[in-house]
Amino acid sequence: MEASAAPLMSHLIELRTRLMWSVAAFFVAFILCYAFSAQIFNLLVVPFQWAVKWQNLPEDQVRFIYTAPQEFFFTRIKIAAFGGMILAFPIIASQIYRFIAPGLYSNERQAFLPYLIATPVLFLLGSCLVYFMVIPMAMWFFLSMEQTGGEGMASIQHLPKVSEYLSLIMTLIFAFGLVFQLPVAITLLARAGLVTTEGLADKRKYAIVFAFVAAAILTPPDPLTQIGLAVPTILLYEISIISARYVERQKREAQAAADGDDSGDGEETAASESDDEQDLDSDSKSS
Repeated sequence: MEASAAPLMSHLIELRTRLMWSVAAFFVAFILCYAFSAQIFNLLVVPFQWAVKWQNLPEDQVRFIYTAPQEFFFTRIKIAAFGGMILAFPIIASQIYRFIAPGLYSNERQAFLPYLIATPVLFLLGSCLVYFMVIPMAMWFFLSMEQTGGEGMASIQHLPKVSEYLSLIMTLIFAFGLVFQLPVAITLLARAGLVTTEGLADKRKYAIVFAFVAAAILTPPDPLTQIGLAVPTILLYEISIISARYVERQKREAQAAADGDDSGDGEETAASESDDEQDLDSDSKSS
């Protein structure tokens, strides 16, 4: 019991160290993002400005309100937390990798490292898709429902709240960033032998239905945003099948190389045994 307690304590101490570094990185990134939270929010407003221009509306249409005294303060807190998590993710991921790396073989570490690099890259690609395409299209769709008013018509103007706009764009960034991890997740499952390319191809029709259902749940109830999430999800599923097929081919080649080495060793063993038998025969004849 004492011998087994020592490694456990060392693992717990190592885990505590990695958690402290991760929390410290998030805290520093949180303070930094909060100091520039107003500038970050203005940067997130740019897609809304593009939508206003597409609708040929005046520039003063880009207005936001908050109906509670503390609303914008908590909005800045959310911006700082979300931005801090994104900025600190490389450090957090590296700490996770350093914690689990000693328990992996060298080939497993080499196989795991590309996925660790691909995760933030794919998340960034999903965020860029939201920023440059999905949000402008969604806001253009919502702004098209305004009414200028007139004879027998009420004047209906879009006045978004800062908290609601931030929640919308954060939800979309998280949804698209999560969906863009599909190739990484499926490739890891294929490497572990839990899924096959044949099974993924057979379930393609179910994946298409699931993509549209997930888009309807994760995005606002407008067709442009839902299609903007469903179509990339289907494309990523096809990319995942290609990646899984590449992993399976690598596994087959490695297995074939291992079988070749085993057969070569067997032939050498048989050759040495035959040589020994010939030597014994020659010795018996000479005697």
